[in-house]
This record gives sequence, structure tokens and C-alpha cells, in this order.
Amino acid sequence: MHPYDAEKWRAKMEEVLRQGPYTDSWESLMKHETPRWFRDAKFGIFLHWGVYSVPAFDNEWYPRNMYVQGSRAFEHHRTAWGEHRDFGYKDFIPLFRAEKFDPEQWCALFRKAGAKYVVPVAEHHDGFQMYRSELSHWNAAEMGPRRDVTGELTEAIRRAGMVNGASSHRIEHWFFLSHGRNFDSDVRAHADEREHLYWPSQPIPDEGMSGDYRVKPGPSEEFLEDWMFRTMEIIDRFRPKQLYFDWWIMHEKARPCLRKIAAYYYNRAAQWGEEVMLINKMGAFAYGTATRDMERGGLRTAPPEPWQTDTAAAKNSWCYTVENDYKSSEVILRDLVDAVAKNGCMLLNIGPKADGTIGEEDTRILEEIGEWLARNGEAIYGSRTYMIQEEGPTQPAAGAFSDGKETPYTSRDFRFTVGHGNLYVIALRGDAEGRYTVEGLADRGKDNTQSCTNILPEKVEALDPAIRVTAWRQGPEGLEIRTEAPATEKPVAFRITLG
Repeated sequence: MHPYDAEKWRAKMEEVLRQGPYTDSWESLMKHETPRWFRDAKFGIFLHWGVYSVPAFDNEWYPRNMYVQGSRAFEHHRTAWGEHRDFGYKDFIPLFRAEKFDPEQWCALFRKAGAKYVVPVAEHHDGFQMYRSELSHWNAAEMGPRRDVTGELTEAIRRAGMVNGASSHRIEHWFFLSHGRNFDSDVRAHADEREHLYWPSQPIPDEGMSGDYRVKPGPSEEFLEDWMFRTMEIIDRFRPKQLYFDWWIMHEKARPCLRKIAAYYYNRAAQWGEEVMLINKMGAFAYGTATRDMERGGLRTAPPEPWQTDTAAAKNSWCYTVENDYKSSEVILRDLVDAVAKNGCMLLNIGPKADGTIGEEDTRILEEIGEWLARNGEAIYGSRTYMIQEEGPTQPAAGAFSDGKETPYTSRDFRFTVGHGNLYVIALRGDAEGRYTVEGLADRGKDNTQSCTNILPEKVEALDPAIRVTAWRQGPEGLEIRTEAPATEKPVAFRITLG
């Protein structure tokens, strides 16, 4: 680690807090509003890419699991790379060359996918910074690729007309490599060296891994302060419009730092004249001070405030591995539509390979999503939640980590959005016969005057030009729509022009 001047960073924090307009109190931070850009964007790209992409095995927790004796990753590592004392995680860094990394090419693909914002992971649990840093030598500008990866990507995102974000998973580094202390490994040899990648590698009880935010011992003041400085550096270097944290920031010992970080970030944004947002998981931030995120899952009903689901193209990993089990674009699109109808956005993760290329499967999924959004994005971008959000026989999965099993949606499952002066109805799956009946938009005669969903359609059209509406009728059983179209498993969106 660089021998940095901690007092300088503390003074910088205090100076920005003095400047306002926010202070490090929940009362002050509750005055911050979710940005308009986020409410309109609806779809973004998340990027897990780092040293863990080199072994391309298990998942992005390989740096931890490779030191868990008896685990699948532990045995794989010994077979593929040798004993841990001779070849540890740090020894993957020279192999992380990113020789084919082309940020402009990446951003062209993300734009083609229909993404409006991009959130690269600036530092994952492994502690290796993907950017040039004043605080540690263990970064991509000085080691491995020897490029300021996050910096280059941030500039490319802006040039491509998308909103840039950044993600920090640093706080989990407190415990992430701790199993390496339990046997003769390179972690044991270096974990107590303050300037080493492996510091501090502290064990935590199992309850801490399951979400107990009071588990003891918690992170030390020294570590938390270093985490805070690194976050300040990310904020000032990249001016991210979305600052994403992973789950362990909910630990009670982190709360004072969280309030300071939030006030620092919001004050800096006020100086820049930018609208920014923090991501909130597991109630780490007080309600109303940051934007709610649901990892790998959705919500049953629409909350009053905008929110985000972050999920991955692969079911089993956030980073690239040779074993990735990918979702179909149809499944991802259904989850996107469900989230948008319920006042949410989707941040979809892909994992580039260690050489800097994006794999064929990730590329195909993004291109298929982009093709659908190019035809149907009117019902998504800039839309808002309707008075009813969903209809149909299928109960959607809800809650974190509920996306492991595909929800069997049918052509009778609908989602609703409003925008651009229209109402949009989206069937989550195309009907083989091209017949759709939306019961929630029925005309029930004089009884309809008591309905909050009373509408008088003037015209019904499919947004996809390949789908032709041949007839429609609003009757007592619902809005009946007949179409001619190629068979599709993807959602089918209709524009209802209102009278």
C-alpha cells in the first residue's frame, strides 16, 4: 500500500462536509432525491471483471474459496495451479493482461443492447483496484494490465452518451481471504503486512456471512477509514452518477462512515451540478437516503420510490467462468418488464474474459435484448408505473436471490406502463395464436365509472412492426386483441392510444 497521508484525506472529508449542502445526518441525507435520469433510464450494464477472471472457475468468489480447504475451488486450484504457498491469488495478477480490452468496442455493444447507464466494479472483494490509485500499489495501472481500466472505461461510457457509475465491494475485503490464514499458504505469509494485497484477512463468525450486521468482531477503525478514503477517491476520480456498494456495508460499525460518504458524495455532486444516487442493500442506509436495490430478484408490488434489481446474465456467477450457465434473453426481458412496471430499473451484469473480450454468449444475449428494446423501448424508457402493474395467473418470484429458477410466465401474464401520452400493455410471453385478452382493461358499462382504471382506447397497436394487430375490442370481459405475427417467446408490447 502507498504510504499515504491519512490526515490529508480526513481534512478533505471534513472540508467537503463543511461546504454542504448536506451533513452526515440521516435528517439531512433524506432531503436527497432519486435522479430523473435513473427513473427514465430503466436498463443498465454491470461489469464484474478483474483478476478473478483469470482462473475463470467457480465464480467471482474464487479468491476466497480457493483457500477454503476441501472446497471445490481449493482442489481445483491445487490441480490446475499448484500448492497455495507456491501459487496464491496474487500470482494471477501478472496473468491478468487484458491485452484485447477495447473500451470503445465494449460501449458500442452496450449501446446496441439498449443500455442507458454502465456500472463497472472499481474494486471487488479481492482488494485489487481496477484503476490508478494514490492509496495502493495493488491496482491495474501499476500491475497486470498496467492500464487505468476504470478510467478508460468511464471516459468511453461518457463518449458513448451513457451514464457512468462505479461499484465498490471493498468492505468485504476485511474477511475475504481469511481462510488462507488456516494453513501453509501465501496469505498466511503476508496477511499482517499493512501494505500487502492480503491485509487484513480477518476471520468472522458464520453469522456475519449470513447478514448479521452486529457480528463481532467487526471491521477495525483503521480498515474502515481506509475503505472510506478509497471510496472518496472513486467519487473524485470518476464522478459516478450511481455509486453501488455490496452488502456488508450494513455492519453497524460502518454506519458513521456511511453517513460521511453519503454526505461527501452528495455535496461533491452539488458542486459538479450532477444528479447522483447511492445504492442501498439490506437497509444499510436509512430509508429515503439512498435507492433500494434487490440483488437477483424482484418485488411483488410497486413501491412508491424508484428501485433497482441487479442480476446477471449467468445464473451461477457474476464473472466469466468456463462453466457459466446462462439465462435466455427472453427470461431477462420478462424480468426487465416486470421491474419497470413496478417502478424499477434493471442493472444486468456480464463478465468479460481476462483478455478483455466479451464472450459470445454474453454478446448474443445483449444483442437480442437490444433488438427487442429497439422495437419496444417506447414502453420502457421514460415510462412510469400505471395504477395496476400486473395481471395474470402466474405469481412472480420476489425477494433477493429469487432468479435462480425461471418463472413460467404465460401469454395471459401482462404488465402495464404509462408514458408519452399512452398506456402500454406488455404480454410477458407471445401467444401462439396471437390472441390476447387484458381483463383489467374491460369495459363494464356504467359500473366502469367506479373503476380507477377506466380508459377509452382510440387505437391499439403493437410496437414491434413485425406484429400486426388485425382486430381489437374493448368488451365486458376485457380488451381483446388479435394479431398476426411470427411465433415468439419474448414479451409483446402494445400501445393503447387513449381517447
